[in-house]
Amino acid sequence: MKRKGVPRVLMLLLLIASFANRASAANKGFVIAMGGGNGTPEIYEKWKTLGGGANAHVVLIPTANNPGDDIAPVVEGLKHVFGIQNVSVLDTKDRTKANSAEFVALLKQATFVFIDGGRQWRLADAYLGTRVERELRNVLKRGGVIAGSSAGASILASYLVRGDPKGAEVMMAKGHERGFGFIPNCAIDQHVSERHRERDMEPVIAAHPKLLGIGIDPNTIIVVHEGQFEVLGSGKVTITEAGQRQYSILSGSHFDLRKRMPL
Repeated sequence: MKRKGVPRVLMLLLLIASFANRASAANKGFVIAMGGGNGTPEIYEKWKTLGGGANAHVVLIPTANNPGDDIAPVVEGLKHVFGIQNVSVLDTKDRTKANSAEFVALLKQATFVFIDGGRQWRLADAYLGTRVERELRNVLKRGGVIAGSSAGASILASYLVRGDPKGAEVMMAKGHERGFGFIPNCAIDQHVSERHRERDMEPVIAAHPKLLGIGIDPNTIIVVHEGQFEVLGSGKVTITEAGQRQYSILSGSHFDLRKRMPL
């Protein structure tokens, strides 16, 4: 009996080790959500430090942009931040293209991916469930950075707010409620203090009480890594949780996403 049990024990240990390795790999990278704005020197330095510095391979995803938006200033800004000559652009609304090996090749070497703002439903419609989403996860597994601003921040969460193609005022839009899930069990709102959105997350959390609501001010970021985040920038982050009084945390603060409490 004991001899028969040994292989099973070993198998169980191997499975546990394998799971631990996968979990560790998934936590290597950093997810950075910014609540809109143009950023600050402190934010840029964090991007550069975590994203590879002068050796970074930067990819810009401007798919959320409104028609006619000029991406040249964003490209030039990223070049300036990292001190590099080239920024690759990944942009399509064609899901067949987004699901092709050729299209996602740019992400294979990426160390820093920036998802620009606009309307988050465009990102969901183009990339959810495609190779783009899978390769973005691989960027994190390699230890890279995925950063998003405004709409690009909201899509990073598991629940997508303001996803209605008809207008950004609708917080919960049937058919557009799933984000990439790089920050699990949460919903992210942006431009909070600028647009007086402090209370907008309350109906979302009331309808989905297991979610954590994270509202981010402009020129403010959360840097998510291994189940925690750090706040940096000129504004604050507003936390909305079922059964709890809403509160805010400031730049320099840390938050435990597992325990759902400031550190």
